[in-house]
Amino acid sequence: MTRLTTVTVLGTGVLGSQIAYQAAYSGFTVTAYDISDAVLEKARGRFDELASVYERTVAGGANGRATRALDNVTYSSDLGDAVKDADIVIEAIPEILDLKKATYSALSGLAPLRTIFATNSSTLLPSDLMESTGRPDRFLALHFANEVWVHNTAEIMGTAKTDPAVYATVVEFARDIGMVPIELKKEKAGYVLNSLLVPFLDAAAELLIDGIADPETIDKTWRIATGAPAGPFQIYDVVGLTTAYNISLAGGPKQREFADYLKTTYLDHGKLGVATGEGFYRYPVSASVG
Repeated sequence: MTRLTTVTVLGTGVLGSQIAYQAAYSGFTVTAYDISDAVLEKARGRFDELASVYERTVAGGANGRATRALDNVTYSSDLGDAVKDADIVIEAIPEILDLKKATYSALSGLAPLRTIFATNSSTLLPSDLMESTGRPDRFLALHFANEVWVHNTAEIMGTAKTDPAVYATVVEFARDIGMVPIELKKEKAGYVLNSLLVPFLDAAAELLIDGIADPETIDKTWRIATGAPAGPFQIYDVVGLTTAYNISLAGGPKQREFADYLKTTYLDHGKLGVATGEGFYRYPVSASVG
């Protein structure tokens, strides 16, 4: 298959913005889509912040490349316009099954027949979504870790219906945008990364909900005892508390109790984690790059 050159990313939240900017930084033509112009205006600020981060932390970023990458991005709140020329559409919208299905149903009639669809879903299997795409042979999962410029894995997971040539093309695309492809041999909810991470975060949430210890104590214990740079509640803030809420809401009794705690304590007050400057912890505005 020919090399993918034109990328559309659906969703400009924490990870969607990073995926889109990383592709633009790697020289690709990128369209960032979201549901309204007001949301996209906030996304422009995220992209500017990402350019600043790359200038400070990524080799070569300070030579003007990070700023020039912004010229590779256009913004659209019209789904048809956003995908009309896309070689690949990467979906990074909220972890809500019905919302994703509806989005793919709409996409199937708007994107060119050549377009590959890829979901960045953290928890859903691609087979849960493939029939709604209208092109299951050109659909798979492409999952990124947060702070893609540092944690540059791209987990690639197909279904029984994914064309092997499409899979191989997406592996090469991942390399082309500076990621390390992690090729999964079969479907697994949570891929490799979240199969390890989610039980860890769930355990921390249970300690909190059961009144065993507060977030600061839990995080401190983990950092000191393991040498890890961040504790679980710091990770929750980076991932985003809306994502944590949606995932927990679909879990067992303890996870649903944690979801209710997140909603009443944080989400209802606009405290969504690093992206808004406050979650379990407070952050300087300049930290809000997602």
